[in-house]
Amino acid sequence: MTDAFRTRTNVPRGEFAFEYQPTTDQPFENALAKARDGERLTVDDAVALLTTGTDGDGVVPERVERVRRAADQRRRAVVGDEVTFVANLNNNVTTACDTGCLFCNFRDSAHTFESTHEGRTRGFTRPPTESRDIVARAVDRGISEVTSVSGLHPAFALNEEHREILDPENPAHGYRPPEVFDVAPGSYVEQLHAMSVDDVHVHSMTPEEAQHARRGTEWSYAELYRTLSRAGLDSVPGTAAEVLVDEVREVICPGKIGTDEWLTAIEAAADVGLPITATMMYGHVENERHRAMHLGRIRDLQDRTGAVTEFVPLSFVHENTPLARRGLVNGGASDLEDDLVIAVSRLFLDNVEHVQSSWVKFGDEKGLRMLDGGADDFMGTILSEEITTRAGGGHGEFRSFAEYVDLITGIDRVPVERSTDYERRRRLDPADPDPGPRLGPRADGTPLLEAPRSNTVAADD
Repeated sequence: MTDAFRTRTNVPRGEFAFEYQPTTDQPFENALAKARDGERLTVDDAVALLTTGTDGDGVVPERVERVRRAADQRRRAVVGDEVTFVANLNNNVTTACDTGCLFCNFRDSAHTFESTHEGRTRGFTRPPTESRDIVARAVDRGISEVTSVSGLHPAFALNEEHREILDPENPAHGYRPPEVFDVAPGSYVEQLHAMSVDDVHVHSMTPEEAQHARRGTEWSYAELYRTLSRAGLDSVPGTAAEVLVDEVREVICPGKIGTDEWLTAIEAAADVGLPITATMMYGHVENERHRAMHLGRIRDLQDRTGAVTEFVPLSFVHENTPLARRGLVNGGASDLEDDLVIAVSRLFLDNVEHVQSSWVKFGDEKGLRMLDGGADDFMGTILSEEITTRAGGGHGEFRSFAEYVDLITGIDRVPVERSTDYERRRRLDPADPDPGPRLGPRADGTPLLEAPRSNTVAADD
């Protein structure tokens, strides 16, 4: 393979002895013709497109552009020229977590939060009162969504009934009472109540968090998500998916929820009426077959539920992660791989309308390029962002509406404020000198922050 295709890892894929390998008998030209004709693609088709053919070494840049053009045409046919974004806040409640995922630098060992720990933890835990204050201030400024994805704090329980069931002496529960810690996170129900300010949309409780919130019980995921919905949960982020192939998960997150249970949990959320999103974190140890299999599982999930509002490809940020420190990777995905993942996601996921480009992962110039290669959503304002930043990301933690207008109109597309579920939309007027959100419960068009307008960055054709 060429150096451009092998930039993300210093460990040959064969050394992981993966059962699934990125080979296929499907020629690239056949797969691309099917994609252009709107036929439903197979996993083998996706492998052919993600590799630009497995009959030679490396990816072929000219073929990458052809896949991108096909994806851009599909995007235009499905959603038109609007580029959507949401006025949102990230309120991650705690960094305390003992799961030990090797791709993560967000977590801090839970024992460092205990009152008896000598020294200070580098992390944080926000009690429900602090979460409410943070969200209330952001709602005053106009947000319509709060996203909350947190570490699996040992003191977290679903509610007081759950706390009575959990046994600190049972290692399988992984539970430690709130009084052990300097600051306790409260329960999941208390946190959701706290963040539900003026009916702002609360997007929280990943399948991994849901598993944590029912540990030690026989409660079903449907029962759990019904309880969380009554507490204020409005939709569920499909993170913790990483790559939905267990042989990959055994390398990067051996202590984490498995593929089947992730699918069971997220489908239960959909079954009780909660919209869901889907993600894929790629560019570490997985190969193109794994990526294609993941896309297949997301498409099947959508066939069953119809609840997936968007697909979010997450390019792995490696710099400060255990995978990098252990020498398992020395980089993330290449630019060509990012192009192909976005484009093939659009072509393969024929039942998911929206594909997101992450300016936090890609930066502005590259993020805009993805909008001309299959993506149509450009994330949100995220008034706070810690997870990617702590992993080594350097593309910022806030995006103003004025910047959104400049960037999106600079590539001749239409900027649109959206709700989390895409049901409410508002086109922004490029002539407005100081645009702000209007879809939040207290939004009145006032800018979220006084931020300088950016220089327009045009995406590559």
